[in-house]
Amino acid sequence: MLAALLLALFLLPQSQPAPPAPAAPPDPELEQATTLRLLEVRRVYVDRLTGGETAAQIRDMIIASLQSAKLFILTENPDKADAFLRGSAEDLIFTDTYSSSESLSARASSSIGSNPDRTASDRRGRYAGVSVGEQESVRIAERKHEATASVRLVSRDGDVLWSTTQESMGAKFRGASADVADKVTRQLIRDLENARKLKKSLDSNRLRRD
Repeated sequence: MLAALLLALFLLPQSQPAPPAPAAPPDPELEQATTLRLLEVRRVYVDRLTGGETAAQIRDMIIASLQSAKLFILTENPDKADAFLRGSAEDLIFTDTYSSSESLSARASSSIGSNPDRTASDRRGRYAGVSVGEQESVRIAERKHEATASVRLVSRDGDVLWSTTQESMGAKFRGASADVADKVTRQLIRDLENARKLKKSLDSNRLRRD
């Protein structure tokens, strides 16, 4: 009886886990609305960045870079800001080590011996040997900087209007921290320009319809 019950349970169709639902495609109207809200930002407060002692230095560099670009009015009073720049940043110092070892070795030998049955005057022997050995080891240790910043622009009601993640190991005339701050600003400039183009296109289409 028990065996029959177990067999019946085994023969029941096994329930398979439901496949995950496909991710919903992004709503283009929502993306456009979020992009256009960037153009409404006039005054920005750059909040403290998390990420260790170097985060404060990168924050100062981001402020200087944004101020130089004249994108917004930067304020030290959060109560007057339209949006807040928040996130994390870090400048890591590490040692990049490279090592290699190469070796070359060659050995050759040759010998000629006389017949031992001959007389002593006829016995002759020759021997030649060559041995070459060479080994070369290289180890290079280089101290490097790698700065990263992941920041977002948040409206007063908590909506994320823009975000970016940038990293740098330094540029030709800038250190890693300064370069990553400049990359954040350049990305924001590009996205603001795209928002202006989008607004211009939408306004043009609206005029045609009217």
